[in-house]
Amino acid sequence: MKYLAFPKKKQQRVASEVFKATRRDFLKAGSALAGGFVLGVSLFSCDSKGNKKGSFAPNVYLKISDSGQVIIIAHRSEMGQGIRTSLPLVVADELGADWGKVQIVQAEGDEKKYGNQNTDGSFSIRMFYKPMREAGAVAKQLLIQVAAKRWDVPVSECETESSQVIHKASGRKIGFGELAGEAAELPVPAAKDIKLKSREQFSIIGRATSIIDLPAITSGQAVFGIDAAVEGMKVAVIKRCPVVGGSVKSFTDEKTRAVPGVLQVVSIKGAGLPATLNKPLAGVAVIAENTWAAIKGRDLLEVNWDLGPNASYDSNQQIKELVEKVSGGEGTPRRSRGDFKSASANAKKIIERTYIAPHLAHATMEPPCALAVVKDGFCEIWACTQNPQGARDVVAEVLGFAVEKVKVNVTLLGGGFGRKSKPDFIVEAAMLAKQTGLPIKVQWTREDDIHHDYFHALSVQHVIATIDKDNKLSGWNHHIAYPSISATSDISVMQPDDGEMMLGAVDFPYDVPAIRIETHDAKTQLRVGWLRSVRNIPQVFAIATMLDEIAEARGMDPVSHALDLLGADRNITFNEEIVKGTYPNYGEDIANYPWETRRMKAVIERVAKESEWGKKLPKGYGLGFAAHKSFLTYVACVVQVTVDASGKISIPHVHYAVDCGTAVNIDRVKSQFEGGAQFAASFALKSAITFKSGRVEQNNFDGYEIIRMPESPKEIHVHIIDSEDKPTGVGEPPVPPFAPALCNAVYAATGKRVYQLPIKLNG
Repeated sequence: MKYLAFPKKKQQRVASEVFKATRRDFLKAGSALAGGFVLGVSLFSCDSKGNKKGSFAPNVYLKISDSGQVIIIAHRSEMGQGIRTSLPLVVADELGADWGKVQIVQAEGDEKKYGNQNTDGSFSIRMFYKPMREAGAVAKQLLIQVAAKRWDVPVSECETESSQVIHKASGRKIGFGELAGEAAELPVPAAKDIKLKSREQFSIIGRATSIIDLPAITSGQAVFGIDAAVEGMKVAVIKRCPVVGGSVKSFTDEKTRAVPGVLQVVSIKGAGLPATLNKPLAGVAVIAENTWAAIKGRDLLEVNWDLGPNASYDSNQQIKELVEKVSGGEGTPRRSRGDFKSASANAKKIIERTYIAPHLAHATMEPPCALAVVKDGFCEIWACTQNPQGARDVVAEVLGFAVEKVKVNVTLLGGGFGRKSKPDFIVEAAMLAKQTGLPIKVQWTREDDIHHDYFHALSVQHVIATIDKDNKLSGWNHHIAYPSISATSDISVMQPDDGEMMLGAVDFPYDVPAIRIETHDAKTQLRVGWLRSVRNIPQVFAIATMLDEIAEARGMDPVSHALDLLGADRNITFNEEIVKGTYPNYGEDIANYPWETRRMKAVIERVAKESEWGKKLPKGYGLGFAAHKSFLTYVACVVQVTVDASGKISIPHVHYAVDCGTAVNIDRVKSQFEGGAQFAASFALKSAITFKSGRVEQNNFDGYEIIRMPESPKEIHVHIIDSEDKPTGVGEPPVPPFAPALCNAVYAATGKRVYQLPIKLNG
């Protein structure tokens, strides 16, 4: 999650420019761009006056060949979110290319060639929408200049469509390929002269476009990480230390080596403590001719572990300790407005609640896997990675190679959710390939995945709300404790960092006179990472369920209550009330992406209308509401539930209203929200990771449950606000408001409030 590092750095402005590729650029980018007319897009940082400060992130490429073929380099990782489709279609729309004939080439991991490739944090469209449009627009202008000169007509009379330049007055047409050579000789127009289409002229942007990988996926031809293979490849599975920070004392492998197909048994030292976000755990690898032999060999390994300082970790015990901390006194102030003590002293009513959420695993459908070949001082990797350049850098460091001697090829990802931005599994493959001299594929099993994840950490939150004599919400005091992501790299960290606190905590947007947000110490004894929407999950669970209870106490409808609390239309910056740290705003300047109450009100009103909020429902039915802004996108959610006499919860309808600015690909926006509802339903109803004696107690999907089809939401309705604002993220914003909306619906149906996830009505 890229923005987690931003609090440590001064905010920088980023701009872009389009350039004409040189022969050297061709060589850098590879054979896919050899010849033809090639444009690159360069991102760079600039000062407060807009002056360029050197190269920031170089090149995304667009090529038009002499045959008319349009080739676009996709430099982001595809894991079902459709980014290999959505960014190229932006270029194609501005260019006027025939979308059905556009070729997409996946970029390898290389920052010098392709700039930032970390596909995390829901920022790909936000970052590259305008630069990609400009690349298409420049190519279009140059092609039109060539055609207009040939026809001796004004440039203004020409347009592009279906990979042709068209002079509509005369009906003349000429294909891109016939113009590419001459267009390549023309100078690129200055930034001020680049002419972008008006919204009404879009032919693909803002419409529903199926992902380009769909035919290959449905026919079984798509290459995921698990499908990568090279001649002579061997398979490795690893018995990893069950406790984070432990090490291998000794092992016995006679039985393992007796398994047919087992070739070698190799010890892996591991990172120790801190575990880091990129190094492997300690373990013993079994290398074999095939996966089955490797797994059977591993089963027979006898390893004597030094379990280290985390061997006594008990997650249930930590929850008990954190409950005492958050409800027992003052913490570290992180945001302050007004005088909460005065609001409490003068309150007519005080509501005080504690909210608990467990550890969660990513549980991607495709477990981590990577293939590495080390030969003649060069390492080549094939991996299902969200962050190929990050993996490349770590592999180079571990192997002692120059970065230029490592190549990371990106396959499709069978799910990511943030797990596959960590390169530990890739480093394992590279280390073993170097040590053995063999092409090695490291394959994680589902049990490996559940036991050794970078977990979403448990959370305990305590909220105290005061209602004054005028029935107004006068005070809000939010206490927060959970193991921090930052502690995975620095074990001395005991409290959330700024990046975590901005995710639904310090960005509390409601117009309450007294606000005090505090954090408390929580020791990290596992590998903590980011999971889809990150700390928004527990923080919004606490906030939005508490607001529902406050609305009831004030005698107000929850939707009307939210609109009332948002107050007058205004932009919020938060920074003036931050006590410790800053408000990172997902890495964007708050002036460019303010928190706008007007836009939040609009999604709330839309979801209320579409869901028929307030309608009469039979006994056992309930509607629940929650709203939240995350990753710069405004979302309101209404969940309908039925609860039978046994406590079984069914979800017949979910309604989302979403303002993500310009919706680039309607198909993907809806798909991300549909998937987000299913994802959130799993952790709201089923999923929990627990630790005992430092070890994960769950093994597979029998213990770490995810939602099954009969239990999943039946109809998910996604209502997109029509907007011309800058595009924002859609991969993670569906997740935060779902669980509290579900909990509030359960209360409406049963009269039982939910204070702990997953929901257990009869337990």
